[in-house]
Amino acid sequence: MPSDAIGFIGLGNMGSVFAGRLLDAGRQLVVFDVRDDAMAPLVARGAAGAASVREVADRAETVLVSLPTPPVVRAVAIGESGIVDGGKVRAYIDLSTSGPRTASEVAAALRERGIVSLDAPVSGGVGGARKGTLAVMVSGPRTAFDTFEPLLKTFGRLFYIGERPGSAQMMKLANNLVAATTLAVTCEAVALGERAGLDPVKMVEILNASSGRSSASEEKFPRAILPRTFDFGFSTGLSFKDVRLCLEEAEALGMSVMVGRAARQMLEITAALYGADSDFTMMMRTVEHLSGLDRQAAGSASSRATTPSSPAPAAG
Repeated sequence: MPSDAIGFIGLGNMGSVFAGRLLDAGRQLVVFDVRDDAMAPLVARGAAGAASVREVADRAETVLVSLPTPPVVRAVAIGESGIVDGGKVRAYIDLSTSGPRTASEVAAALRERGIVSLDAPVSGGVGGARKGTLAVMVSGPRTAFDTFEPLLKTFGRLFYIGERPGSAQMMKLANNLVAATTLAVTCEAVALGERAGLDPVKMVEILNASSGRSSASEEKFPRAILPRTFDFGFSTGLSFKDVRLCLEEAEALGMSVMVGRAARQMLEITAALYGADSDFTMMMRTVEHLSGLDRQAAGSASSRATTPSSPAPAAG
């Protein structure tokens, strides 16, 4: 793969960790984010800061992006003065969750300019990004995957989905649909048990030794829900966006996704109560609110609950 500087655009919760791992691996970086304070720590570590998306694409043959929504991905990749207009860029790798249609649209536009594209969405959260243990789903030309495999292995375990642009995005949306629905139903089950007088800590312990265990009971409840920190590291707004994109794809394919629609509604209500920037584990607070559970009065192990009018701080 090209040995000169790599471009990186989008230095949020995940992007800043990706860029940091690339610096740890000895890569030269040119970075850009709309927030100067997001670039500063990486520049202090030796990355070169750019003043615009176009400048990154003028200085690096390979540009990676980690961006929040499909419209932002389109604007950065193929909008005016976007990556598509760069004078040096020859390869584009999208680590975002932007959906298959955006991935296909971007790949087609970049191909016309001689720029190869890989969509490479990831799963495993900020913790997995820090440890380099993410699941990295990749689709695009096999030759490009082979070329950039060593680079992408910096982030975790690779799964090559196929040549068709957007295939990896579809896999990521399916994964996030499972994650959101599993969290929603586990919140309901634990709240139901509490209403019946069960200890939520004991419930989660039993779920994790039984057929009801999942990433929600094994990771999200012990880390962010039972301690009442609600800081797992993934926002309600982003989870809602991913589930909405997945359901849009299902509709386009003529499929009915009834459980997914319920999860989307739960996320929509959570965003309305606590804000899109709240952590998606706040779905537990939504269930409590809708159920009329007074955790403090019940004296449960999670008695540090607050009221919906005092939402928890955003996940960042």
